[in-house]
This record gives sequence, C-alpha cells and structure tokens, in this order.
Amino acid sequence: MTRDSSPDLLVLHAVRVTGFADTPVLARRYGLDAAETEEALLDAQARGWVEHTAFAGSGGWSLTEAGRAEDERLLAAELAGAGGAGEVREVYRAFLPLNALLLRACTDWQLRPAAGDPLAVNDHSDPAWDARVLHELAGVGRALSPLADRLGNVLTRFRGYDTRFAAALARARAGEGAWVDRTDVDSCHRVWFELHEDLIATLGITRNAEP
Repeated sequence: MTRDSSPDLLVLHAVRVTGFADTPVLARRYGLDAAETEEALLDAQARGWVEHTAFAGSGGWSLTEAGRAEDERLLAAELAGAGGAGEVREVYRAFLPLNALLLRACTDWQLRPAAGDPLAVNDHSDPAWDARVLHELAGVGRALSPLADRLGNVLTRFRGYDTRFAAALARARAGEGAWVDRTDVDSCHRVWFELHEDLIATLGITRNAEP
C-alpha cells in the first residue's frame, strides 16, 4: 500500500525538488493549502532549514545545508517506514540510462551541429531534426510511465511525473518548443530534473556519486 507524506515533509521537499520557488508554486507542487504552506515555510525558516531571497521585484525559497540534511533525514525515515527502499533503488537503476537519453535529446534540441561548427545553435529550421528529438523524448516518456507507477505504489508523492512529462511533450509537439527544455515552465526537462532530484534525495545519494 502506498504511503502518504506529512504536509511538513512535503513543504520542505517541495523546496528541494524545485530548487527555488515562491510560496504559491511550492503549495501547488503537492496540492497543499497556500496559507498552511506559508506557515510551514516560516517555521522551517526559524529552524534554519530554508531561506527567502528577494531580488528584482520577485523572490522565493531555497534550502540551506541544514535543510537539505533535515529533508534527507525525513525522507530516509519515511522510506524505511514504507518498506520500499529496494523498489526505489531498482527504479533508480532503470532511470539512469533513460536520464542519459533525456540529456542527449535536450542537447540536440538546443544544438544542431553544422559544417565547421559542432556547437551551432539549433534554430529549429530543420523539421526532421526536431521531429527526431521529439520522437526520442516520446520514447523516454513511454519508458517513464511504468517506473512512475512503481514509485507511486511506494510513496504517493512520487505520483504525477509521467503525466506532467506527457503534458509537456504534447505541448512541444503542438509547436510550443519551450516545453522541451525551458526551466521557467513545467517542461520535459524541468519535470525530469525534479524526478532526478527526488530520487537522489530519497535515496540519500548525490549526483556526483552516480555511475
């Protein structure tokens, strides 16, 4: 049976997986009440786990080192209680080759080598090139779906990555290219980044330790 996470854990973890976001974005990440999210963030700030930064008329929350450690402590206890550590590790191992495919596809979306310039920017004037990239992303999305199901059967908070990825890809295929790799929308790359961060945080590892 899947395990639900506590609201306080979800607020702190939302800061972790998004990297930097304002309160409404953090509340929406796990469908939490905005006022309760703000209260939890202020409590976490008082404990030294998060900090708020404002600039150019906007602002957001980010984790401190102490907050990262607390998030990982809570996640480890949650995973142990759910009894799903082995399953999450297996999914993570299956995720890594897909991660390589996703990164290559995003690179090809940004760059299209030309004669004498292997780092030429992709100006999206070659429909066949872009169609190939979108086809590769579709393959990644299909492979993601069963992995997301397995994760969601361990912890409820893992649900939705596959549907978010599919929604972003659908918009990209409809002509909105920003939904492949932009970081300021819920793009394929953005969704994938959050899943990657979610997995390594849950397992208590770092990207540098990946094979």
